[in-house]
Amino acid sequence: MPVKLEDRPIEQVREETVDKLIVNYSHAIISAEAFERRLDEAMASSSHQHLVDLASDLPLTADPRYDASKAHSFSPKYAAGDNTEDDRIVSILGNGVREGEWLVPKRIKVIDILGSSKLDFTDAIFQHQQVDIEIATVLGSVDIYVPEHVNVTVKMFNIIGSSENSAPSMAGRQAPQITVSGYSVLGSLDVKVKRTMKEKFIAFANNFREALGLEQKQ
Repeated sequence: MPVKLEDRPIEQVREETVDKLIVNYSHAIISAEAFERRLDEAMASSSHQHLVDLASDLPLTADPRYDASKAHSFSPKYAAGDNTEDDRIVSILGNGVREGEWLVPKRIKVIDILGSSKLDFTDAIFQHQQVDIEIATVLGSVDIYVPEHVNVTVKMFNIIGSSENSAPSMAGRQAPQITVSGYSVLGSLDVKVKRTMKEKFIAFANNFREALGLEQKQ
């Protein structure tokens, strides 16, 4: 006997609805406007039945090709081997940047004096599940961008400075764990998600649509 709809985990029902919306948009069953409108409702809804109703008129469901593409897009990227252990970013009256598909080492030390540093993990390739970032900033700023499938813990000592972590840090146990520690003197540390889940869903849907040979808009 199937489990009652209202007794199922709502996030699981939401994920199934979003998957169905993406698949049908990707196959040009619904327009881009309808897809984004329904996606907004799905992300905001707290009703099991409303989530089901949002996709009840759509004929297509997720298939193995879709599941494989989704797993590739929404799972952390790991590189084989543990080759890179340490990296150092020194910004004195300048800026230091790590972004794109860069190999993330096990330990990163950031020294920032009257400068700015940016670590963008959105498309990064991890070599270790546990990554430690040690920060020393004086009159400088450090911005860290992470995807939502990466956990972040901040343990900073601030002297007339600020540290803010707005990343959700709700990924699973197999997700990378980034621990940020150190001190900030008249400086700032900001940890945040570069793209929201809605933005990632839309980008993934458009990429999947293009893979099927269709344009992004209808």
